[in-house]
Amino acid sequence: MTTSKKPTIFSGVQPTGNLHLGNYLGAISQWAVMQEKYQSIFCIVDYHAITVRQDAETFRQQILNTAKVYLAAGIDPKEAIIFQQSDIKEHTELAWILNCASARMSDLENMTQFKDKSTAKGENVSVGLFDYPVLMAADILLYGTDAVPVGDDQKQHVELARDLAKRFNHDFGETFKIPEVVIRKEGARIMGLDNPKQKMSKSASPANYIALTDSAEINHKKIMRAVTDSGSSVTFDKDNKPAIANLLTIYSLLSGNTIKNLEHKYRAGGYGDFKKDLAEVVTDFLADFQQKFNAISDQEVRELLKHNAELVRPKAQATIEKVKKQLGL
Repeated sequence: MTTSKKPTIFSGVQPTGNLHLGNYLGAISQWAVMQEKYQSIFCIVDYHAITVRQDAETFRQQILNTAKVYLAAGIDPKEAIIFQQSDIKEHTELAWILNCASARMSDLENMTQFKDKSTAKGENVSVGLFDYPVLMAADILLYGTDAVPVGDDQKQHVELARDLAKRFNHDFGETFKIPEVVIRKEGARIMGLDNPKQKMSKSASPANYIALTDSAEINHKKIMRAVTDSGSSVTFDKDNKPAIANLLTIYSLLSGNTIKNLEHKYRAGGYGDFKKDLAEVVTDFLADFQQKFNAISDQEVRELLKHNAELVRPKAQATIEKVKKQLGL
């Protein structure tokens, strides 16, 4: 990894299930905007994905497909580094050190995502699911990260990374940079089409999300069947009209049109015309995205990931060496 005067950003997505508009609008699209101003490191966080059981063959392909999504979304391999988490052993090594030296049970028991996921899956969940935020902290701190662009559901995890870095620095000497969290104002959390009170999720019903690989026909059906609010006015009101507010956010972010202009455009109509036009906007976006995605070969991705692992490894090794020295290892 070359030394740069630009501040460093780090972020990543799990290679599981179908990546969807929520992933794109909440996180990946802002990476493409930020990559010219930052030294950008974007990880495929496959170790995070194995907190639940994965089919090996499917998982291997999903890792490659996630890299393709990054590239098709506009991440430029000449401007940014895309790599696979499990290629760099220092991620898990630093996570164990943070577990022992800085993290506390009370830190992890307060993580809302663990509470939500463990409740949904039952009590017998993996230790990895509980410890997930410490590995995420290690991911971030390993590269001297200045800023972490994430969806707002991950904000608490970045705050934990900050706390662990401060605690380690206080107890063992100045070691880690304290990262800042960067959240997109609009679209930070895209909600489900079938339930506007819950985040769009690839683990939910297919009616919940628009997958980046959905066909035009499937996308159109999902948009037209998306739940709406009482009344017929196309108005942005998260409290009283959360479903329409969510659809307006998607429409605005994909079209470049402001929500105010969209409200004005559909002020005299009902939900039908609005949803029909939104379906066309989403279809146009997906057609362009999928053309780029399908043009990228598996072999091209394998070579890119292997090359970029070599670029980030020296920085990861240098961080671990410094951490071990501070601990007396």
